[in-house]
Amino acid sequence: MLSRRLLLALAGGAAWPAAAQTAAPARPRWYARGTKSRVVRFPGAAGATLEGTLLLPIWTELERVPGVVLVSGSGPTDRDGNNPLVPERIDLLRQVAQVLAEAGIASLRYDKRGVGGSTPMPAGSLDEQQRFFAWDNFTADVAAAHAELVRHDEVKPYATALLGHSEGGLLVLAAAPTITRHKPHAMVLMGTPGRPLSEVLRAQIERTAPPALVAPAERALAAIAATGRVPTDLPPELDALFPPYAGPFLQSLLAFDPAAALRLSSLPCLLLQGAADRQVVPMVDVQPLVDALRQRTAPADVVVVPGNSHNFKTVKSATDPGFGGALSPLFVGALTDWLTRTLGA
Repeated sequence: MLSRRLLLALAGGAAWPAAAQTAAPARPRWYARGTKSRVVRFPGAAGATLEGTLLLPIWTELERVPGVVLVSGSGPTDRDGNNPLVPERIDLLRQVAQVLAEAGIASLRYDKRGVGGSTPMPAGSLDEQQRFFAWDNFTADVAAAHAELVRHDEVKPYATALLGHSEGGLLVLAAAPTITRHKPHAMVLMGTPGRPLSEVLRAQIERTAPPALVAPAERALAAIAATGRVPTDLPPELDALFPPYAGPFLQSLLAFDPAAALRLSSLPCLLLQGAADRQVVPMVDVQPLVDALRQRTAPADVVVVPGNSHNFKTVKSATDPGFGGALSPLFVGALTDWLTRTLGA
């Protein structure tokens, strides 16, 4: 069930209400403002160990607060939302964690398997690497991070959410139904595609890749879908998109239908999309999620943030990729307002 606020926003492009554009706590606090962080290590799937950061409002010394698991996007993206393949620091998840803590909400963000302080990629055979990076391991890692979040006494185990950015939103959709103990109360999908990623990738390649790479990329997509293996004779320019060890993972990812998964979910959902997103294009890539929300009875909101990039930074020009800088105030307001209302912060 979509809220009236959503319908008005979609129809008229209305900005988020001014009162919601700050990250202030939902009710007055007499205790000192600030945050505290804790590095945590916890077991992931298939023997991996994951490392992350638990960021807490300082007033958790007096009362428990809601909590959110933050799940990063595709590639070797770390707990802060940074990727060595991108020439600029993005810090998306670190910034999201900070504004949530200022709004009275704890968060746990973690390095994905193979990244940062988590268990590195095995140095053995290709088969071993493929098993390590299996799709089911990544979804199980999301559930493991949620179990770690609710283990901490400062967090209310009955007031939690999963937040995924880009591909992380797909992992959230896949993982949420598997969490049966202390089930999450809500989910947030940020810049998450609603079409199967096979369709989104084909569109991205046709839109941005040099003409000489379009046919090899299409051949790789077809081979991965059919066999779960990455062809060995691809141009080196496609290595980052189709690493050899990721064949089985990509086979599952490309076939995953996010709109179908969302239709089956009963969790309250906030869908956030940047209007200037070049990777997940509004509304072509996002509309299936909006349609899925309309077919549910659970509460939902959709916010398309004007002038925002895929990383929810305000773009300054048509050529600005929107990697660095501060989060968009409109995005911050929409996110913190919805989570404080939904989780009772």
